[in-house]
Amino acid sequence: MSTKYRRVLLKLSGEALMGKQEFGIDPAIVQLIAGEISRVVEAGVAVAIVVGGGNIFRGVKASAAGMDRATADYVGMLATVMNALALQDSLEKQYGVQTRLQSAIEMKEVAEPFIRRRAIRHLEKGRVVIFGAGSGNPFFTTDTTAALRAAEIDAEVIFKATKVDGIYSADPKLDPHARRYEHLSYTDVLMQDLKVMDSTAIALCRENNIPIVVFNMFENDNIYRAVLGETIGTLVNSGR
Repeated sequence: MSTKYRRVLLKLSGEALMGKQEFGIDPAIVQLIAGEISRVVEAGVAVAIVVGGGNIFRGVKASAAGMDRATADYVGMLATVMNALALQDSLEKQYGVQTRLQSAIEMKEVAEPFIRRRAIRHLEKGRVVIFGAGSGNPFFTTDTTAALRAAEIDAEVIFKATKVDGIYSADPKLDPHARRYEHLSYTDVLMQDLKVMDSTAIALCRENNIPIVVFNMFENDNIYRAVLGETIGTLVNSGR
């Protein structure tokens, strides 16, 4: 079956790796995600991944509690590398998928430095590239990193895999009348202040015309279905 996309960037939240735990990494969930990714790779799609670190440390929360914001963000960057290593291990050991971990903060014992041309070459050779340590700069989220890396590697789309099945008008857990959108423009997201990604990430995607698909990663085959171009979750692009 032919796929709609040939090169994608998958954005995973750190919280998704917790499973039902309150903290840390659930190996069973990591293996589940790795299995979904391996199926996409087998279909011939080049996959890059940006993973968050909120399951281990949230810089914004720590900053609100009195920690220096820049320091807190650096700690959060290190948390993303921990998640990236866990995902890399599962992809390689469980599924035999070749991967490369590139870090925006130098840590040569465990990861390559981020080099755009090298990342693209890895993708061309069929390797999954996992980007760790965010953008390497405090005050920027991993959502913004996803938009930045997607533009740098010429990804056709960003898949934001979450715990919910799309973008809602309000939090569906708090508002029973919240409705799910199937399609939004970048401007809609910014004007309505919908909390799917931060405004910097949305603006970057709009400037570079990179569509975003938001969907529930825990529904079977959703990542693969998204690559096929099936209508799932919510699509954000320049149209209406």
